[in-house]
Amino acid sequence: MYRATASGRMSDLTPLRITQTGLAFWQAKCLLSAIELGVFTALGAGAKTRAALGDELGVHATALPDFLDGLVAMGFLEREGQGALAEYRNGAEARQFLDRGSDEYMAGYLEMANSRLYPFWAGLTDTLRTGRPQNEVGHSGTRYFDALYQDEQRLDQYLQAMAGMSRGNFRALAERFDFSPFRTMADIGGASGELAVVVARRYPGVRCVTADLAPVQPLAARRVAEAGLSDRVEAVVCDMFIDPFPEADILTMGMVLHNWSPDAQQALVRKAYETLPPGGAFIVIEHLIDDERRENLFGLMMSLNMLVACGNAADFTGADLTGWMRQAGFREARVIPLLGPCSAGIAWK
Repeated sequence: MYRATASGRMSDLTPLRITQTGLAFWQAKCLLSAIELGVFTALGAGAKTRAALGDELGVHATALPDFLDGLVAMGFLEREGQGALAEYRNGAEARQFLDRGSDEYMAGYLEMANSRLYPFWAGLTDTLRTGRPQNEVGHSGTRYFDALYQDEQRLDQYLQAMAGMSRGNFRALAERFDFSPFRTMADIGGASGELAVVVARRYPGVRCVTADLAPVQPLAARRVAEAGLSDRVEAVVCDMFIDPFPEADILTMGMVLHNWSPDAQQALVRKAYETLPPGGAFIVIEHLIDDERRENLFGLMMSLNMLVACGNAADFTGADLTGWMRQAGFREARVIPLLGPCSAGIAWK
Protein backbone atom coordinates (compact mmCIF):
# COMPACT_ATOMS: atom_id res chain seq x y z
CA MET A 1 0.00 0.00 0.00
CA TYR A 2 1.38 3.40 -0.99
CA ARG A 3 0.62 6.64 0.82
CA ALA A 4 1.67 10.26 0.50
CA THR A 5 4.44 11.52 2.78
CA ALA A 6 4.78 15.06 4.11
CA SER A 7 6.88 15.93 1.06
CA GLY A 8 4.15 14.73 -1.27
CA ARG A 9 6.11 11.64 -2.44
CA MET A 10 4.54 8.19 -2.22
CA SER A 11 5.95 5.80 0.42
CA ASP A 12 6.03 2.03 0.20
CA LEU A 13 5.83 1.70 3.96
CA THR A 14 2.96 -0.41 5.24
CA PRO A 15 1.84 -1.28 8.78
CA LEU A 16 2.20 -5.02 8.06
CA ARG A 17 5.23 -5.60 10.29
CA ILE A 18 3.59 -3.64 13.10
CA THR A 19 0.44 -5.75 12.81
CA GLN A 20 2.36 -9.03 12.64
CA THR A 21 4.42 -8.13 15.70
CA GLY A 22 1.46 -6.84 17.69
CA LEU A 23 -0.52 -9.99 16.98
CA ALA A 24 2.38 -12.45 17.20
CA PHE A 25 0.75 -13.92 20.30
CA TRP A 26 -1.85 -15.51 18.00
CA GLN A 27 0.74 -17.82 16.46
CA ALA A 28 2.60 -18.31 19.73
CA LYS A 29 -0.48 -19.46 21.59
CA CYS A 30 -1.55 -21.72 18.70
CA LEU A 31 1.80 -23.51 18.86
CA LEU A 32 1.79 -23.65 22.67
CA SER A 33 -1.73 -25.10 22.71
CA ALA A 34 -0.74 -27.67 20.09
CA ILE A 35 2.12 -28.81 22.34
CA GLU A 36 -0.19 -28.86 25.37
CA LEU A 37 -2.80 -30.94 23.53
CA GLY A 38 -0.18 -33.33 22.17
CA VAL A 39 -0.79 -32.71 18.46
CA PHE A 40 2.76 -33.53 17.38
CA THR A 41 3.00 -36.60 19.60
CA ALA A 42 -0.32 -37.88 18.23
CA LEU A 43 1.17 -37.64 14.73
CA GLY A 44 4.45 -39.28 15.75
CA ALA A 45 3.41 -42.64 14.31
CA GLY A 46 2.21 -41.20 11.00
CA ALA A 47 -0.48 -39.19 9.23
CA LYS A 48 -4.05 -38.94 10.50
CA THR A 49 -7.26 -37.41 9.22
CA ARG A 50 -8.74 -34.29 10.73
CA ALA A 51 -11.57 -36.22 12.35
CA ALA A 52 -9.24 -38.84 13.84
CA LEU A 53 -7.04 -36.13 15.31
CA GLY A 54 -9.99 -34.23 16.70
CA ASP A 55 -11.34 -37.32 18.44
CA GLU A 56 -7.96 -38.25 19.87
CA LEU A 57 -7.10 -34.76 21.09
CA GLY A 58 -10.55 -33.71 22.24
CA VAL A 59 -10.63 -30.62 20.01
CA HIS A 60 -14.07 -29.33 19.02
CA ALA A 61 -14.95 -29.92 15.37
CA THR A 62 -15.69 -26.21 14.80
CA ALA A 63 -12.17 -25.16 15.87
CA LEU A 64 -10.26 -28.02 14.28
CA PRO A 65 -9.90 -26.87 10.62
CA ASP A 66 -8.44 -23.43 11.37
CA PHE A 67 -6.29 -24.78 14.20
CA LEU A 68 -4.67 -27.54 12.14
CA ASP A 69 -4.38 -25.51 8.95
CA GLY A 70 -2.85 -22.67 10.94
CA LEU A 71 -0.14 -25.09 12.03
CA VAL A 72 0.25 -26.06 8.36
CA ALA A 73 0.65 -22.39 7.40
CA MET A 74 3.29 -22.00 10.11
CA GLY A 75 5.16 -25.00 8.71
CA PHE A 76 4.83 -27.26 11.76
CA LEU A 77 2.35 -29.62 10.07
CA GLU A 78 2.05 -30.87 6.50
CA ARG A 79 -1.27 -31.72 4.83
CA GLU A 80 -2.27 -33.87 1.88
CA GLY A 81 -5.70 -33.36 0.37
CA GLN A 82 -8.54 -30.99 1.22
CA GLY A 83 -11.46 -30.93 3.58
CA ALA A 84 -12.48 -33.56 6.09
CA LEU A 85 -10.58 -36.37 4.31
CA ALA A 86 -7.27 -34.49 4.28
CA GLU A 87 -4.42 -36.14 6.19
CA TYR A 88 -2.02 -34.27 8.47
CA ARG A 89 1.52 -35.24 9.40
CA ASN A 90 4.37 -33.61 11.32
CA GLY A 91 6.73 -31.27 9.51
CA ALA A 92 10.48 -31.85 9.82
CA GLU A 93 10.98 -29.62 12.88
CA ALA A 94 7.95 -31.06 14.63
CA ARG A 95 9.13 -34.63 14.00
CA GLN A 96 12.51 -33.94 15.52
CA PHE A 97 11.76 -31.51 18.33
CA LEU A 98 8.02 -31.50 19.20
CA ASP A 99 7.07 -35.18 19.33
CA ARG A 100 7.45 -36.39 22.92
CA GLY A 101 8.59 -39.74 21.54
CA SER A 102 11.67 -38.16 19.94
CA ASP A 103 15.05 -38.29 21.65
CA GLU A 104 15.47 -34.66 20.56
CA TYR A 105 12.23 -33.43 22.18
CA MET A 106 12.82 -29.87 23.39
CA ALA A 107 9.35 -28.48 23.98
CA GLY A 108 9.37 -29.05 27.72
CA TYR A 109 10.47 -25.44 28.10
CA LEU A 110 7.56 -24.36 25.91
CA GLU A 111 5.19 -26.39 28.08
CA MET A 112 6.44 -24.37 31.04
CA ALA A 113 6.16 -21.17 29.00
CA ASN A 114 2.54 -21.99 28.22
CA SER A 115 1.50 -22.75 31.80
CA ARG A 116 3.68 -20.24 33.65
CA LEU A 117 5.29 -17.52 31.52
CA TYR A 118 2.47 -16.77 29.09
CA PRO A 119 0.10 -15.60 31.86
CA PHE A 120 2.88 -13.60 33.52
CA TRP A 121 3.60 -11.65 30.34
CA ALA A 122 0.04 -10.30 30.40
CA GLY A 123 1.32 -8.18 33.29
CA LEU A 124 4.34 -6.77 31.45
CA THR A 125 2.99 -3.21 31.48
CA ASP A 126 2.66 -3.32 35.25
CA THR A 127 6.23 -4.64 35.54
CA LEU A 128 7.49 -1.84 33.30
CA ARG A 129 5.77 0.74 35.50
CA THR A 130 6.71 -0.73 38.87
CA GLY A 131 9.76 -2.95 38.33
CA ARG A 132 7.93 -5.71 40.18
CA PRO A 133 7.79 -9.25 38.75
CA GLN A 134 4.58 -11.06 37.91
CA ASN A 135 5.64 -14.36 39.47
CA GLU A 136 3.93 -16.59 42.01
CA VAL A 137 5.17 -14.54 44.96
CA GLY A 138 3.31 -11.51 43.68
CA HIS A 139 0.14 -13.46 42.87
CA SER A 140 -0.10 -16.06 45.61
CA GLY A 141 2.73 -15.49 48.06
CA THR A 142 4.35 -18.84 47.18
CA ARG A 143 7.79 -19.29 45.65
CA TYR A 144 7.81 -21.30 42.42
CA PHE A 145 11.14 -23.03 43.01
CA ASP A 146 10.40 -23.79 46.66
CA ALA A 147 7.37 -25.79 45.54
CA LEU A 148 9.24 -27.25 42.55
CA TYR A 149 12.08 -28.68 44.65
CA GLN A 150 9.55 -30.46 46.88
CA ASP A 151 7.94 -32.32 43.97
CA GLU A 152 10.39 -34.74 42.33
CA GLN A 153 8.18 -35.42 39.31
CA ARG A 154 7.70 -31.72 38.53
CA LEU A 155 11.39 -31.04 39.15
CA ASP A 156 12.37 -33.82 36.77
CA GLN A 157 10.06 -32.41 34.09
CA TYR A 158 11.56 -28.95 34.60
CA LEU A 159 15.12 -30.25 34.34
CA GLN A 160 14.28 -32.16 31.17
CA ALA A 161 12.76 -28.97 29.75
CA MET A 162 15.93 -27.01 30.46
CA ALA A 163 18.08 -29.79 28.99
CA GLY A 164 15.98 -29.88 25.82
CA MET A 165 16.34 -26.15 25.33
CA SER A 166 20.10 -26.17 25.96
CA ARG A 167 21.25 -29.45 24.39
CA GLY A 168 21.98 -28.02 20.94
CA ASN A 169 24.10 -25.22 22.35
CA PHE A 170 25.99 -27.61 24.64
CA ARG A 171 26.82 -29.75 21.62
CA ALA A 172 27.89 -26.69 19.66
CA LEU A 173 30.21 -25.69 22.51
CA ALA A 174 31.76 -29.16 22.61
CA GLU A 175 32.42 -28.86 18.87
CA ARG A 176 33.80 -25.32 18.88
CA PHE A 177 35.87 -25.38 22.07
CA ASP A 178 38.63 -27.95 22.54
CA PHE A 179 38.26 -29.57 25.96
CA SER A 180 41.00 -32.15 25.31
CA PRO A 181 43.84 -30.19 27.02
CA PHE A 182 41.87 -30.30 30.28
CA ARG A 183 41.64 -33.34 32.54
CA THR A 184 38.66 -32.29 34.67
CA MET A 185 35.52 -30.15 34.25
CA ALA A 186 32.91 -29.05 36.78
CA ASP A 187 29.56 -27.68 35.64
CA ILE A 188 28.16 -25.35 38.30
CA GLY A 189 24.36 -25.30 38.44
CA GLY A 190 24.48 -28.31 36.17
CA ALA A 191 20.78 -29.21 36.53
CA SER A 192 20.17 -32.61 34.88
CA GLY A 193 23.86 -33.01 34.01
CA GLU A 194 23.33 -32.54 30.28
CA LEU A 195 26.44 -30.40 29.66
CA ALA A 196 28.66 -32.83 31.57
CA VAL A 197 27.20 -35.72 29.57
CA VAL A 198 27.78 -33.93 26.25
CA VAL A 199 31.41 -33.08 27.08
CA ALA A 200 32.22 -36.53 28.50
CA ARG A 201 30.82 -38.25 25.41
CA ARG A 202 32.89 -36.15 23.03
CA TYR A 203 36.09 -36.08 25.12
CA PRO A 204 36.80 -39.49 26.70
CA GLY A 205 39.87 -38.10 28.48
CA VAL A 206 37.90 -35.55 30.51
CA ARG A 207 36.35 -36.45 33.87
CA CYS A 208 33.32 -34.31 34.71
CA VAL A 209 31.34 -33.19 37.73
CA THR A 210 27.82 -31.78 37.56
CA ALA A 211 27.01 -29.76 40.68
CA ASP A 212 23.60 -28.51 41.85
CA LEU A 213 21.29 -28.40 44.86
CA ALA A 214 20.45 -31.51 46.90
CA PRO A 215 17.00 -32.20 45.34
CA VAL A 216 18.61 -32.13 41.88
CA GLN A 217 21.54 -34.47 42.58
CA PRO A 218 19.70 -37.84 42.35
CA LEU A 219 17.97 -36.81 39.12
CA ALA A 220 21.30 -35.77 37.59
CA ALA A 221 22.89 -39.03 38.75
CA ARG A 222 20.09 -40.95 37.04
CA ARG A 223 20.62 -39.03 33.77
CA VAL A 224 24.34 -39.75 33.93
CA ALA A 225 23.68 -43.44 34.55
CA GLU A 226 21.22 -43.61 31.65
CA ALA A 227 23.95 -42.15 29.43
CA GLY A 228 26.32 -44.91 30.59
CA LEU A 229 28.83 -42.39 31.95
CA SER A 230 28.77 -42.97 35.72
CA ASP A 231 32.44 -43.96 35.60
CA ARG A 232 33.48 -40.51 34.32
CA VAL A 233 30.70 -38.12 35.39
CA GLU A 234 29.81 -37.53 39.04
CA ALA A 235 26.70 -35.69 40.26
CA VAL A 236 27.42 -33.80 43.49
CA VAL A 237 25.55 -31.46 45.83
CA CYS A 238 26.61 -27.82 45.72
CA ASP A 239 24.84 -24.59 46.66
CA MET A 240 26.79 -22.21 44.46
CA PHE A 241 26.42 -19.29 46.87
CA ILE A 242 27.36 -21.20 50.02
CA ASP A 243 29.51 -24.22 49.18
CA PRO A 244 32.96 -24.20 47.57
CA PHE A 245 32.93 -24.97 43.86
CA PRO A 246 34.31 -28.40 42.97
CA GLU A 247 37.97 -28.11 41.99
CA ALA A 248 38.56 -28.66 38.28
CA ASP A 249 40.70 -27.49 35.37
CA ILE A 250 37.68 -25.94 33.71
CA LEU A 251 34.46 -24.56 35.22
CA THR A 252 31.25 -24.05 33.26
CA MET A 253 27.91 -22.38 33.89
CA GLY A 254 25.17 -23.06 31.35
CA MET A 255 22.17 -20.71 31.47
CA VAL A 256 22.88 -19.99 35.14
CA LEU A 257 24.06 -16.40 35.55
CA HIS A 258 20.97 -14.78 34.04
CA ASN A 259 18.88 -16.10 36.94
CA TRP A 260 20.54 -13.65 39.32
CA SER A 261 21.11 -9.94 39.93
CA PRO A 262 24.19 -8.22 38.44
CA ASP A 263 25.89 -8.19 41.87
CA ALA A 264 25.32 -11.93 42.29
CA GLN A 265 26.47 -12.58 38.71
CA GLN A 266 29.76 -10.80 39.33
CA ALA A 267 30.23 -12.60 42.65
CA LEU A 268 29.90 -15.97 40.90
CA VAL A 269 32.44 -14.94 38.25
CA ARG A 270 34.90 -13.96 41.00
CA LYS A 271 34.29 -17.25 42.81
CA ALA A 272 35.06 -19.16 39.61
CA TYR A 273 38.34 -17.28 39.23
CA GLU A 274 39.31 -18.00 42.84
CA THR A 275 38.53 -21.72 42.42
CA LEU A 276 40.40 -22.36 39.19
CA PRO A 277 44.08 -23.29 39.05
CA PRO A 278 46.50 -21.25 36.92
CA GLY A 279 45.86 -22.11 33.30
CA GLY A 280 42.27 -23.07 34.05
CA ALA A 281 39.32 -21.88 31.98
CA PHE A 282 35.84 -20.59 32.78
CA ILE A 283 32.96 -20.88 30.29
CA VAL A 284 29.59 -19.13 30.59
CA ILE A 285 26.83 -20.12 28.14
CA GLU A 286 24.02 -17.56 27.78
CA HIS A 287 21.88 -15.72 25.25
CA LEU A 288 24.40 -12.90 25.33
CA ILE A 289 22.95 -9.59 24.13
CA ASP A 290 25.00 -7.97 21.38
CA ASP A 291 27.19 -5.18 22.68
CA GLU A 292 25.28 -2.47 20.78
CA ARG A 293 21.98 -3.88 22.09
CA ARG A 294 20.38 -3.70 18.64
CA GLU A 295 20.35 -7.21 17.15
CA ASN A 296 19.89 -10.07 19.59
CA LEU A 297 16.15 -9.69 20.05
CA PHE A 298 15.86 -13.08 21.75
CA GLY A 299 18.46 -12.09 24.33
CA LEU A 300 16.69 -8.81 25.04
CA MET A 301 13.32 -10.52 25.38
CA MET A 302 14.85 -13.21 27.60
CA SER A 303 16.16 -10.46 29.85
CA LEU A 304 12.69 -8.94 30.08
CA ASN A 305 11.36 -12.42 30.78
CA MET A 306 13.72 -12.79 33.73
CA LEU A 307 12.36 -9.55 35.16
CA VAL A 308 8.72 -10.52 34.57
CA ALA A 309 9.11 -14.06 35.89
CA CYS A 310 11.83 -13.78 38.52
CA GLY A 311 12.37 -10.19 39.60
CA ASN A 312 15.89 -8.81 40.01
CA ALA A 313 17.50 -10.92 37.30
CA ALA A 314 18.72 -10.03 33.84
CA ASP A 315 20.67 -11.12 30.79
CA PHE A 316 23.74 -9.13 29.77
CA THR A 317 26.02 -8.32 26.85
CA GLY A 318 29.20 -10.09 25.87
CA ALA A 319 31.11 -6.95 26.82
CA ASP A 320 29.49 -6.99 30.28
CA LEU A 321 30.54 -10.60 30.82
CA THR A 322 34.10 -10.32 29.54
CA GLY A 323 34.47 -7.11 31.58
CA TRP A 324 33.43 -8.96 34.75
CA MET A 325 35.86 -11.74 33.88
CA ARG A 326 38.80 -9.36 33.47
CA GLN A 327 37.86 -7.49 36.65
CA ALA A 328 37.92 -10.81 38.51
CA GLY A 329 41.50 -11.35 37.33
CA PHE A 330 41.22 -13.55 34.24
CA ARG A 331 44.06 -12.82 31.82
CA GLU A 332 42.01 -13.27 28.65
CA ALA A 333 38.29 -13.32 27.84
CA ARG A 334 36.38 -13.63 24.58
CA VAL A 335 33.01 -14.61 23.15
CA ILE A 336 32.31 -17.36 20.63
CA PRO A 337 28.93 -17.86 18.91
CA LEU A 338 26.98 -21.06 19.39
CA LEU A 339 23.51 -21.63 17.88
CA GLY A 340 21.16 -18.79 16.98
CA PRO A 341 21.11 -16.15 19.72
CA CYS A 342 23.30 -18.14 22.13
CA SER A 343 27.00 -17.57 22.78
CA ALA A 344 29.73 -18.64 25.17
CA GLY A 345 31.99 -16.31 27.11
CA ILE A 346 35.36 -17.96 27.74
CA ALA A 347 38.11 -16.76 30.08
CA TRP A 348 41.51 -18.16 31.04
CA LYS A 349 43.31 -17.77 34.36
